[in-house]
Amino acid sequence: MMRLSTFFTTLIFSLTLLSAQEESPNWKFTPSIAFEGLLKSKFEYAHQTNTSRFTIRNSRFAISGDLTPFVSYRAQVELSNNGNFSVLDLYGSINPLEGFVVELGQTGIPIHNSYVTNPGKMMFANRAFIGKYFTPGTRDIGVAASYDFKVKDFPIGLDAAMFNGHKINDPVWTSTHSYAVRIRFGGMDGFRTTAKLYKYPIDEEDNFMFYGIDLRYQANNWKIETEFMQRENKAHNDKLMSAYLQGAYWFPLQNGKLFKNIITAARWDAMGSNQTTADIDVNRLTLGVGLSLTPSPFESLIRVDYEFYFNDNDLPLFNDYKEMSADKLSLELLLTF
Repeated sequence: MMRLSTFFTTLIFSLTLLSAQEESPNWKFTPSIAFEGLLKSKFEYAHQTNTSRFTIRNSRFAISGDLTPFVSYRAQVELSNNGNFSVLDLYGSINPLEGFVVELGQTGIPIHNSYVTNPGKMMFANRAFIGKYFTPGTRDIGVAASYDFKVKDFPIGLDAAMFNGHKINDPVWTSTHSYAVRIRFGGMDGFRTTAKLYKYPIDEEDNFMFYGIDLRYQANNWKIETEFMQRENKAHNDKLMSAYLQGAYWFPLQNGKLFKNIITAARWDAMGSNQTTADIDVNRLTLGVGLSLTPSPFESLIRVDYEFYFNDNDLPLFNDYKEMSADKLSLELLLTF
């Protein structure tokens, strides 16, 4: 906690120094605005239950831009998350020093990777267990700061954040804020690894601590990613752990008019709880093939995935409906713009 306090004290001091600088009389800047969107619709068939459904899994729209060279903003709404509307991103950011950014508002928690939780960047139609079942969401209301720098051309990043520790769009009064810290080595091209910690106290019955580490490597037409995360409820000594290993290889189509790449992908992920006798309660194997509509293979595409579940024990997380832990076929259309 003392380190976080020092971090935010340094942040306030840096902002004060910036505001004290003399402004150039010839300073001019034109504010900018950019739009982006995402549509993710799919058909699913569950083999064991012989049931199927069509869904609009995600439909997002966002605006972002710069107000000054040091101040920017972002707002993103979810028009339909399985039929539900919600506000996702809603924050302003300040860039007082090169590589140093502070976000205030409703923003992302620096514990998950975007390629696991962002529907426009995922390798498969459905998220890995880590991205779906561990935290109640990927965003919260608070303040987050990041600092990116290089050591001999090797990128390194530091993240620290403090939040209300509650659901999004719900600015509660609290005496138990949540905290997150993360360190990042490398970029999204080539080698990258991160280590992270997230303290999430809700009340006397639920006092969570998250630990995680991940590694990935991306080349011109393939990538591989792996991650381990553990969640502990300090109030009851309950634990939940999960890990995944996933990879993809894509073949560019030289003369393709509609499709630009053929993508093959495979993932193994597992999850276990100490509420049962086994260390791992469920394993899942996902195989997929996709046809990308743009030169970037995972931005807009049509894909087919099949999930094989191997359940040793029934986890309460799968009790919402029978199809959650059933073998499934998914046919998905993803469009990003």
